[in-house]
Amino acid sequence: MRPILLIALKELRDGLRNRWVVAVTVLLAALALTLAFLGSAPTGALKVNALAVTVVSLSSLTIFLIPLVALLLSYDAVVGEIDRGTMALLLAYPLNRWQVITGKFLGHVASLAVSTIIGYGLAGLLLATTGDVDAATGEAFVLMVAASVLLGSVFIAIGTFVSTLVRDRGTAGGIAVGVWLVFVLLYDMGLLGLLAADQGRSVSAPLLNALLLLNPTDAYRLLTLTASTEVSGFAGLAGLGAGSALSPPSLVAALLAWTVLPLVAAMALFSRRQV
Repeated sequence: MRPILLIALKELRDGLRNRWVVAVTVLLAALALTLAFLGSAPTGALKVNALAVTVVSLSSLTIFLIPLVALLLSYDAVVGEIDRGTMALLLAYPLNRWQVITGKFLGHVASLAVSTIIGYGLAGLLLATTGDVDAATGEAFVLMVAASVLLGSVFIAIGTFVSTLVRDRGTAGGIAVGVWLVFVLLYDMGLLGLLAADQGRSVSAPLLNALLLLNPTDAYRLLTLTASTEVSGFAGLAGLGAGSALSPPSLVAALLAWTVLPLVAAMALFSRRQV
């Protein structure tokens, strides 16, 4: 366990030293505060909880931004070290290769978690000072922040897998961008096109649920926008949340599976790779 923690701390220190953590924290805080206060401006007339509006807005932002940040953090975790010649030095120490992968993964997750919690937490705390917060929407906001970290973990695991799969950083970067495009943009466009063309003839509810679970961003969206009645009603997903068989525990399990499987695959590939 100690080697894993040492590698994780090294990755976290590298992120702080390279200003990655600071830059992402400032970006997330700026966007979160903008969405929180500009998005909640009309809620007084509409009788909508400002924090519920913020949860919906930040969930949409997270789907686009957090996967991209996570992939940029992790796409060269292995191949970059090999190119720089530091991986051979690291493996000269008495540790296993799976410990290297696990330590790097945990270090990147910690970096992203710090940025996400601070960045989004500032918006939540400032909204809480307005007094327009109740227990239900407060829990929904905390769930959204935790689920955002979990979504980032998914794409850090995928980025780490990509980094063990290829031989140069340029290829890893290209694949990472392609992964982001597929999961964030193209998959849902294709799914909407399929549903429009099918008109309910072949795509049953269980099949639709399975198709949603095949995309971690869809699992994240359902988890954050259907767990709370007030948030789901404002997001227009109240009916989906009530009728879907995808409960919050099953959505969390899907996101955990999306994290574990690429990470295990990365360990298996790295164990056989020549450095």
